[in-house]
Amino acid sequence: MTLPESYSYGPYHGGPDPLAPPIDLREAIDEIGEEVMAGASPRSALDELLRRGTRSTPGLDELTRRLWQRRSEIQRRHRLDGTLQEVRRLLDEAVAAERRAALAEDTDEARFRRARLDALPTGTAAAVSELADYQWATETGRQAYERIRELLGQQLLRSRFEGMAEVLRSTTPRDVERINRMLADLNALLAAHAQSFGDVEQRFAEFMRRHGEFFPENPRDIDELIDVLAARAAAAQRMLNSMTPEQRGELAELSRQAFGDPRIAQQLSQLDDQLRALRPGQDWTSSARFRGDDPLGLADGVRAMTDLSELDALAEQLSQGYPGASLEDIDLDALQRQLGPDAVVDARRLAELERELRRQGIVERTPDGALRLTPRALRRLGETALADVVRSLRTRTGRRDTASAGAAGEPTGATRPWEFGDSEPWAVPQTVRNAVLRTAAADGSGRVRLDVSDVEVVETEHRARAAVALCVDTSWSMVTEGRWLPMKRMALALHHLISTRFRGDALEVVTFGRYAQSVRIEELVGLEGTWEQGTNAHHALLLAERHLRRHPDATPVVLMVTDGEPTAHLESDGVAEFDYPPSPRTLGKTLSEVDRIAKLGAAFTVFRLGDEPRLEAFVDLLARRAGGRVVASDPDGLGAAVVGDYLRHRRAR
Repeated sequence: MTLPESYSYGPYHGGPDPLAPPIDLREAIDEIGEEVMAGASPRSALDELLRRGTRSTPGLDELTRRLWQRRSEIQRRHRLDGTLQEVRRLLDEAVAAERRAALAEDTDEARFRRARLDALPTGTAAAVSELADYQWATETGRQAYERIRELLGQQLLRSRFEGMAEVLRSTTPRDVERINRMLADLNALLAAHAQSFGDVEQRFAEFMRRHGEFFPENPRDIDELIDVLAARAAAAQRMLNSMTPEQRGELAELSRQAFGDPRIAQQLSQLDDQLRALRPGQDWTSSARFRGDDPLGLADGVRAMTDLSELDALAEQLSQGYPGASLEDIDLDALQRQLGPDAVVDARRLAELERELRRQGIVERTPDGALRLTPRALRRLGETALADVVRSLRTRTGRRDTASAGAAGEPTGATRPWEFGDSEPWAVPQTVRNAVLRTAAADGSGRVRLDVSDVEVVETEHRARAAVALCVDTSWSMVTEGRWLPMKRMALALHHLISTRFRGDALEVVTFGRYAQSVRIEELVGLEGTWEQGTNAHHALLLAERHLRRHPDATPVVLMVTDGEPTAHLESDGVAEFDYPPSPRTLGKTLSEVDRIAKLGAAFTVFRLGDEPRLEAFVDLLARRAGGRVVASDPDGLGAAVVGDYLRHRRAR
């Protein structure tokens, strides 16, 4: 007998969300690519993406904003005089009870008590100190005064020890003595550590055995113990720094009344001095401005200061502005304490996004440690750029069918019925299928007989190869006029179209400023705009001609994108000569190169960005000499114009 399967369900205890959708890298790649093409480095582009986030995940900037909002709320909501206010309230309650009792009696003792109460100092701390030996006549007054001492002791200890609230369930004289003994042993242990006594480890173990209940953090060694205590003591000092001098003075005097035992304050003062010496790197000097109406006691005030310090540390971690920064540095426990579990989910998603970008080969490190986009990322950018161009063209950009196949025929994936004179290979599966369907329908005998009408052949196409030289202007005006990014997107779209749909074509990308150079598409994507004088169309056309001559069996095509007339040319010694306005020599050399390209029978198109009269006159002259044409385009339509022109040339072939 097979028992049915049983399942048990329980609460979710953190870790990756099993129901979260997988990371979608397409949006991230597109955004990183846009930043890189606009001139940012891959590292800064990735940082910018993590700062902004994605449509589904808030970025580091949003988390940081929430941290500062939380910090501001703490300071706007609270004030730090809660313990002083509570002591004053209890003092007033005790004195009022005593006054009522003294007024109800007509005795010398009652009159003496009234006189003493009337002579109390106006300051809270001084009045509490003055009543230390007062003989209370009422139980209400005595209990209120004892509550002051207990309150001061509890607040002082809880401000220094995180687990003191659990230990101090009662404050009997025995408890106070136990606390004094712990503080004395702790100070002795820290003194031995400071003097490097050899038995410090044994002393620490013995101290934790005797007083471990006061330390729920369960430190593993004395250094961890000091770290915990110093962080708490520094927060207490920052809280005191944030109070007025009068408030600090009141607290210092009141602390001597803690539990009615001045040794508590003395031991804590000694402890603070030792911790400051052992951990000088802690923040002992800063302060914060609290301007709210909700009073905080000493312990809660230290908690607030600890929260502020934790918020500052988280803000630094989220800034990622320090050497070696990583999203793995973010303290997720602290983030959850301050902003809740949703913030932890967002931080984990961002860290996962960064890991996936690297794991899936979107960004990679060069030998010198820099980041760069991988070919996979460039393909994704090309897909996006081409898709945008196709939407602009509003037309299909498929391959052109031909009536017959030539020597370079390649299968298109489709088949067609055989016709007399066809030399394409048979499509065997389709041919057999046709024969089966025909004979089965004819006589039902199950025998298959082929007929000429059953034959289908593989459809092929003849592709005419093209050698395409894309010359793009990279002079400084392309950057300043907002044409830099559209130029890169256009080149990416054309490169992706040719590399995926027309692989037989040979594309060469030539950039030209003061000098020209042939570049790979990844170099163009990461190319930064630089200020230099010169638009050297002559040098660009020289490189274009060299590319065309390397492919004599291909149809030559030259596509030039520019926003300026030629102001530089290349001399025979390889040095670029700059002249503005363009010199006759620069124009002559440029047009001579156009003539040589025209002799190759190249299709020549100039894409003009801008409407300056001198530029219009130059590109018109260029097109006439080459037998080509001019296309005036705005930056947004550049990709559609160039890709559309390339496809027009293919259709013409």
